[in-house]
Amino acid sequence: MTGTHYFFALALPEEIKQYLYEMTKEIRHSFPFKKWVHQEDYHITLAFLGRTEPEKLEDTLECLHSSLSAIASFPLELDHLGIFGKQEAPRILWAGVKESDSLNNLRNQVYNCCLKAGFILDSKPFAPHITLSRKWTEKEPFSSQKLHTIIKEKQLFTGNRVVLYQTHLDRIPKYEEKKVFLLN
Repeated sequence: MTGTHYFFALALPEEIKQYLYEMTKEIRHSFPFKKWVHQEDYHITLAFLGRTEPEKLEDTLECLHSSLSAIASFPLELDHLGIFGKQEAPRILWAGVKESDSLNNLRNQVYNCCLKAGFILDSKPFAPHITLSRKWTEKEPFSSQKLHTIIKEKQLFTGNRVVLYQTHLDRIPKYEEKKVFLLN
């Protein structure tokens, strides 16, 4: 397992992936980003591990097995788009979910199990998002005013699957499910 990247994420239901895919098909001409994420790769990252040692990964999986068994599935609401990076030339276009204590608690459980196993994780505040595209390519500056009109109806779904993904940079889709934890 050494030499490849892993991360834990909240998996999205197929209907949300399809909704996001259809939405991105409609906006691509107005938002010239270099790379659009394959719909099977949509997810909400909970902890990025990077390269892993098998022992650390096993310790994390054992911890998650016990700590996630008490967590119930919970509702989420996809309700806005946003960007990371420079306002005029964003690095990432993403879809966001409404603030959720349940999602924050789940992320904390996953994050703490990873830390306990010895992983060094990003310490930035948790900003749950679904990456849609990367690298603004237009010479004209990006305008975030258009973002507010794209998601016309809030999209409700249930968060019920935490997945350990392995990254394959040479494939499309590039994320492979390695372990799944179903929430109650």
